[in-house]
Amino acid sequence: MLPLAVTQGDAQLYVAWTQGDREAGAQLIDRYLSAVTRFFANKAVAPSDIEDLVATTFERCARSLGSVTHPERFRNYVFGVATNVLRDAIRKRRPTSMGDLEQLSVRDLSPSPSAVVVDRAEQRLLLHALRAIPIEHQIVLELSVFEQMSRSEIAEVLGFPAGTVASRLRRARVLVEQQVEILAESPELCRSTIHDLEDWAVQIRQLLDRPS
Repeated sequence: MLPLAVTQGDAQLYVAWTQGDREAGAQLIDRYLSAVTRFFANKAVAPSDIEDLVATTFERCARSLGSVTHPERFRNYVFGVATNVLRDAIRKRRPTSMGDLEQLSVRDLSPSPSAVVVDRAEQRLLLHALRAIPIEHQIVLELSVFEQMSRSEIAEVLGFPAGTVASRLRRARVLVEQQVEILAESPELCRSTIHDLEDWAVQIRQLLDRPS
């Protein structure tokens, strides 16, 4: 017989969790543990923060158990919680308004490089460029290129209209390309990174998903 996590979808596991089935809750958390870790990997100010951010995300999910309106879209919900956890963590380090997060980048908070270990210069350049753009734009673009989320899914995660997501995605890509041009050590590296940005993003996700 297939395990519960395979035979049951998110909605079934979530409903069972709300009814006191802790095993169902554990399986649902385990299903999204790597995705949430991946979400924070390139946005945490310090690598040591990642584990705490992940734990806080699932603690909030547990505390608000039963509040999810569409449990079949738990993935969107948990990324929404993770986004708010990230915003709160940033505000603790540097009190700021939501508007400021549209200007503030992770690099502004810390010059430390990304915690993600990658193989290629293009991958490193892309990660550095993402950390150099405003956090709110970084979130939108990473949800798109790393998580392969649609505009409507990202809109649900962030609570924005789909049109706003579309405009932010366009702006984020422009900003990343500008940073790649600034940070690249050679014109060839710049062209390679920008031309194959989606492919490098897929490869980075694969590296993030490798067992540690």
